[in-house]
Amino acid sequence: MDKKKRIVIALGGNALGNTLPEQMAAVKITAKAIVDLIEEGCEVVVAHGNGPQVGMINNAMAALSREDANQPNTPLSVCVAMSQAYIGYDLQNALREELINRGITNIPVATMITQIRVDQDDPAFQNPSKPIGHFMTEEQARVAEEKYSYIMKEDSGRGWRRVVASPKPAEIIEIGAIRSLVDSGQLVIACGGGGIPVMRQGNHLKGASAVIDKDFASCLLAEELDADFLIILTAVEKVAINFGKPDETWLDDLSVEEAEKYIGEGHFAPGSMLPKVQAAVKFAGSGEGRTALITLLEKAKDGILGKTGTRIHQ
Repeated sequence: MDKKKRIVIALGGNALGNTLPEQMAAVKITAKAIVDLIEEGCEVVVAHGNGPQVGMINNAMAALSREDANQPNTPLSVCVAMSQAYIGYDLQNALREELINRGITNIPVATMITQIRVDQDDPAFQNPSKPIGHFMTEEQARVAEEKYSYIMKEDSGRGWRRVVASPKPAEIIEIGAIRSLVDSGQLVIACGGGGIPVMRQGNHLKGASAVIDKDFASCLLAEELDADFLIILTAVEKVAINFGKPDETWLDDLSVEEAEKYIGEGHFAPGSMLPKVQAAVKFAGSGEGRTALITLLEKAKDGILGKTGTRIHQ
C-alpha cells in the first residue's frame, strides 16, 4: 500500500460465535484477518457487536434476580458493559497472541469500555422494537411489565419477549481516550455492542434501556478518528440488489448517490443489510477520501486492496 491507512473494522456476530467455546475459537480466526490488515501497513481500530453475548448475560442476571429476592434486576446498560469486557478479554488476547506469533511485538492491544450518549428525544424510544432476553409466557410477560416496567411484545407465535429502543449514537464519551491510544500506535477495541447507551443528566451519565446498532456506532467512531476506511463485515462477500431474485446483481463499487437510490428503492432488508448500507453511506459521505467497504471477514484484506467487496465512496 502506498501509505498507512486508518481503518475501523466492525465485527459482526459471525466473527465472535454464540457461546463461550465458540467465541474462544472464533476470535482466533478473527485475529488472523485483523493482523493481515496490520501486516499490509494499516492502522486498525476494532468495534464489534454483542447480540448473543448480551442476551446470555441478560438471561443469567434475570435468572439470578428470580432465584434471590435480594438481588435487584440488572440494567441492560450494565449487561452491555459486561459484554464489552468479556468479549474484549477474549479478543485482545487473541490479537496479542497473533501479533506475537508473526513477530510483531511493538503494538499493544487494549479494550476501552465505551459509553455512547443517546438523545432522550430519539424517536426510537417511542417505538421500542429490538428483542432482548428469553421468551416468556403471556403471564410471565405481564409480571415483567408490572415488576420491572419492561415493554413486552409477542414474537411471531413463539412467546413474549422484552423489546427495547435502538436509538442512534450521538456522542462517544471516551473518544478522547480512544484517540490518544490509537494515535500512540495501540490496537484498540472500542464501542463494543454499539457502546453502553447513556443519557446525560447534568454531569451524570445515566444508563438507558436501549441497544445501539454496532454499525452506526462504528460509523461514528470512524468519523471521530478521521479514518480512511470503515469496514463493515457481514455474511456475504458483496452487497446485492434484487437479492434472491432472478435478476440478483452483486455490487462492486457504488457512489453515495447510487447507494442512497438503492436504499430508497427498498433493496436492503431492515435489521439486516439496510443498517450496514446506511452506516456505510453516512461514513463515505462524511468527508473527502473516506471509503466504506462491506464484505466477509476473511475477504477484508482483499477488499482493502480493491479485489473484492462492495465499496461505497463519494
